[in-house]
Amino acid sequence: MTVNEKKFIESALLSDIRVDGRRPFDYRNLTIRFGSEDGSAEVQLGQTQVIGFVTGQLSQPYRDRPNEGSFAIYTEFSPMADPSFEPGRPGETAIELGRIVDRGLRESRAVDTESLCVIAGKLVWSIRIDLHIIDNGGNLVDAANIAALAALSTFRRPECTLGGEDGQELIVHPPDEREPLSLILHHFPVAVTFGFIGKENTVVIDPTHYEEAVMGGSMTATLNTNGDVCAIQKAGGDAVSQTVIMQCLRIASVKAGDITSKIKDAVESYNTQRSLRKIKRHNPDQQGSSDVAKRHMERLTVGSDQSGIASQFNEHDKTNKRNSTLKGFSGGPASWDPYSKGVDGDALRTSLASRVAPVDKQKEESSQVNPETKSNPKSSETNSIALTHEVGLERKQSKSLKDAVKPKHKRRNKSNAS
Repeated sequence: MTVNEKKFIESALLSDIRVDGRRPFDYRNLTIRFGSEDGSAEVQLGQTQVIGFVTGQLSQPYRDRPNEGSFAIYTEFSPMADPSFEPGRPGETAIELGRIVDRGLRESRAVDTESLCVIAGKLVWSIRIDLHIIDNGGNLVDAANIAALAALSTFRRPECTLGGEDGQELIVHPPDEREPLSLILHHFPVAVTFGFIGKENTVVIDPTHYEEAVMGGSMTATLNTNGDVCAIQKAGGDAVSQTVIMQCLRIASVKAGDITSKIKDAVESYNTQRSLRKIKRHNPDQQGSSDVAKRHMERLTVGSDQSGIASQFNEHDKTNKRNSTLKGFSGGPASWDPYSKGVDGDALRTSLASRVAPVDKQKEESSQVNPETKSNPKSSETNSIALTHEVGLERKQSKSLKDAVKPKHKRRNKSNAS
């Protein structure tokens, strides 16, 4: 920064006005968003943006604390957030940020580590908090602390039980079988950072990136809603009197209550949305019902295929079988009637042949008696009537043994004619 910019910031603070238009003890706009997975939170404090991820795994406990789990905080500073950040090994700023957040959570025992114990002296849950700095707009400590608290509030670990034959086998239940368990947080230790600018040590809260370049010193106080001081971090720089520190602590207790209420409201809204995602709603549309029917039929076909593996055959055998059935039952009811599968084909052929045979004989006799009917198509109908009448007279005159076994329909016709 240039000398003129620094003087402008200092002179504006003498009039209780800051460069961005805030009062000396006003916070920037705070926005808390959560990801699709449990244990992820994104915090935006003005132009500062930090993302927090919480993960857990089973590990062995420390020897001096066999009944308590553990948690660790790791920070990652990307050059995308600030050109002064170097990739690779974390610098002094990253180490200091991780220690301040860790001290506020660990020393105040905000997380119930005893509830993370699975088997005393053997297995406990180890919680890891990763803080990624996306954009550096000043006051990274407060934004990282809020991101860690929000991610811890939404993190859920799988439920573990002992089972097996001997009752000593550890079973980790997936989320589908049993609802995961959330962490137990006794309170929310919120970090509030103050900056001291100028020779008169003008105090400002939530300093920006430009104010951090001008201020001669800073102090971070971690408090909860009850006003309990969890940790205090005073970095090097200008000396601060005791009265100023006490004034800062009173202001920090009020700001910690406001930030805690915002975190709880955001977590509550996330939990309601999470519970609504689990509810499976039925679509009353016809398209939805048709999709359900298709799935049901596919399930039935899959079940029938699995149950009848021995009776499976390929498409070539199916076509051969279909052609053979069509040849055997050409013109018969099997080609169109689905209920005629149990009909005997041979018996059906013989019955049909016996009914068609007398008609063929009549055609042969009619062709022998009057062959001229073939050449004269117009008189075919009259000739056929005359021929049938002549044949009927001949049969009346000459009787044989065949007449004794006439079909029933012939005898009915004879009775009707008489």
